[in-house]
Amino acid sequence: MKQTSRALLLGLFVYLACGRAFAQSVEQAQALMARPQVTAAFASVEQDRDKILHEWSAITEINAPSGHERERAAYIEKLLRDYKLTKIYSDTAGNLVAVRKGTGGGPTVVFDAHMDTVFQPGLKIKTTIRDGRIYAPGIGDDTRNIEALLATMRALDAARIKTRGDLLFVFTVEEETTMRGVKAFLDENKAKIDHYVALDGGYESFTYGGIGINWYRQHFIGPGGHTRSATPPYSATLPLARAIARIYELPVPRDPPSNLNIGMLGGSEVVNAKASDAWFTVDLRSTSNEVIADLDKKIAAILKEEADRAGMTVKTEIISSSPSAQLPGHRDSFLVRTALAVHQAMGFNVPPSVTGSNNSSAALLAGISSISTGAGPCDDAHAVTENCEIEPLYKGIKKVLLLELALAQLDE
Repeated sequence: MKQTSRALLLGLFVYLACGRAFAQSVEQAQALMARPQVTAAFASVEQDRDKILHEWSAITEINAPSGHERERAAYIEKLLRDYKLTKIYSDTAGNLVAVRKGTGGGPTVVFDAHMDTVFQPGLKIKTTIRDGRIYAPGIGDDTRNIEALLATMRALDAARIKTRGDLLFVFTVEEETTMRGVKAFLDENKAKIDHYVALDGGYESFTYGGIGINWYRQHFIGPGGHTRSATPPYSATLPLARAIARIYELPVPRDPPSNLNIGMLGGSEVVNAKASDAWFTVDLRSTSNEVIADLDKKIAAILKEEADRAGMTVKTEIISSSPSAQLPGHRDSFLVRTALAVHQAMGFNVPPSVTGSNNSSAALLAGISSISTGAGPCDDAHAVTENCEIEPLYKGIKKVLLLELALAQLDE
């Protein structure tokens, strides 16, 4: 009984101590926000509203499919030349990097926004505004955050702010496909990075862990034939259909957060042919690598059973595979505690999550403390109807600015 009481008292002490520490962090963020230099930077964002909206629109209208970001990068680089930056360069992957050197003694902090979109080459994009929203493919993912970084740089310059730590603003390529850009940047720089913030989605909260994502194309291979040919052999669509029905019956846990989806299907090229190659895609996600491995095993068993039943074979094509990125103890890290305090100081009280799926995951997998958040609320991501609320973006830019200063440390 005494041991139980001691354990309860210890737990209560730790809980209260953590609560006091967090309250102090919020107070520190509020105090930072009230500093004259920061209020001047916030005022600069307000004065910059028209420029922000115009620039946001202009960047969006430069189509930048993944792997084709060069024109957009050139436009952004031209804008960066007007800012008080120590260095601007393109790296080996095509990422655009802007360095704002600190006065010394502070951490190196990276803020990134990706330049690429999911839309096809040649698409003509034109933004439209109605009812307080701006519409265009890619307006939110990720040009709202590209513009947020540009706007914070102007605000830092306007308020003549210096930081102790270095701020690296990175505009990455190919986030929507292979994450080649961020991986290359991390390979070249990870030893000197203290905190990594990916701006990609989000607004009222942030993520501090990455969900694992495996994408496959599963093929059933059979002899094929004409509609009128003797049956069996059947079309390879038969084991495909049976397998899909069984896969969707698999229990997928909610805790840890996990998802399974079959999104694409393919088979014969003509109506009157039995498919010799029928395929479907699997999108499997979880914050637990063990859950992914277990579902992988169960799906593989179903595929083999249905292929054997139809006298066919299975071929698994791995489209991409990214493990869950969860750093032990990261919830209590300086970065996460600071980000939480900044969000609350700005009036955002939505709890953070561990289900990020962006460049932050690559940083976490490299062992770097990382979060992802965003500068404004948007809808219909990855659709031609994509749109964002305009007014919240200005508050979101201020949030990003406050996070930059809280992490890189405002210099007197």
